[in-house]
Amino acid sequence: MRFRQLSIAGVCIIESEPFVDDRGMLRRHFCAEEFAAHGLCPKVAQGNISENTHRLTLRGFHYQEPPHGEAKTVSVLRGALHTIVADIRPASSTYLKWVAADLNEQNRFSIQVPPGCAMAILTLADNTVLHYYMSEPFCPQSCKGIRYNDPAFAFAWPVAPRVISPKDLSYPDFQPVRS
Repeated sequence: MRFRQLSIAGVCIIESEPFVDDRGMLRRHFCAEEFAAHGLCPKVAQGNISENTHRLTLRGFHYQEPPHGEAKTVSVLRGALHTIVADIRPASSTYLKWVAADLNEQNRFSIQVPPGCAMAILTLADNTVLHYYMSEPFCPQSCKGIRYNDPAFAFAWPVAPRVISPKDLSYPDFQPVRS
């Protein structure tokens, strides 16, 4: 596995190094020792699969507030997506900044998102399937969100979303913490 740190601390692209032979391919998807050696959260408390029927489905931005803040490792099993990760940690030097990445079944990239960052995905293909590892179990009371077009961030999406849940559309404007 190769780890490529992005411009927000703790946000990392993980590239698999497949072993290919006549049988097919094997690739390591997770290794607690390698994650820890690269400063990433190696804890896994929950795994989810998200199946998205339609291209241009937007999910997020989602995060959990402390003490239930979660690290996520997200991978595309089928299809393609564009993801944006926003840093909402007031003490961070990249507070209110965001990074974007494309994950798909061809590049086999995963992305790790640390606690205190919010993540959204926009599917770029029909029938996109994602796998998430989370470091903490889902806690509905601490689950929060940011609207995909929140003016505090000026997110740049490659194309307009077509399918968004009413909940994801209803988040109020993000209120930055002032120091």
